[in-house]
Amino acid sequence: MEKRSTVFYNEMDSPLGPLTIVCSELGVCLIEFGSIDQTLTTIKVWMKKHFIKGQLMFSEEKVQPIINQLTQYFEGERLEFDLQIDLIGTRFQCLVWETLKKINYGETKSYKEIAKEIGAPKAVRAIGGANNKNPIPIIIPCHRVIGSNGALVGYGGGVDKKVILLEIEGAIKKIS
Repeated sequence: MEKRSTVFYNEMDSPLGPLTIVCSELGVCLIEFGSIDQTLTTIKVWMKKHFIKGQLMFSEEKVQPIINQLTQYFEGERLEFDLQIDLIGTRFQCLVWETLKKINYGETKSYKEIAKEIGAPKAVRAIGGANNKNPIPIIIPCHRVIGSNGALVGYGGGVDKKVILLEIEGAIKKIS
């Protein structure tokens, strides 16, 4: 496991509400829906669960490049992210998350399609579980994964946020 001596965080406003962004020296490692006040305890629990013993520090400077790219994404100016990622999860989760990164902007795939792509066609539920544990939503686009019947099922931040993200990308028509 990589050594992370400091983990930095900051907050941004977005069409989804406030987002708390966390990064290490290795890259962005966590995005939580909610303000710093709402998410700081969750971040500390996440760090402990993943044996991250580094210092947790507020930093506008370290997190700003991530905020800049997320802002460009929300404004429709960025179709893909060019950020260092510090992906923390099981081998299976990381495999699923790396596969999700290959889903193009404005496109969707079903849980079943992802399962087939990773060579585990019967692991549809496990794909859903990995999606739910995605520590870097939006940048790792788990919102682009839908049910086989086209239903917008499940999203860690709530299906309403999934709808907003897919509307931004033009994957679904705006629901007014």
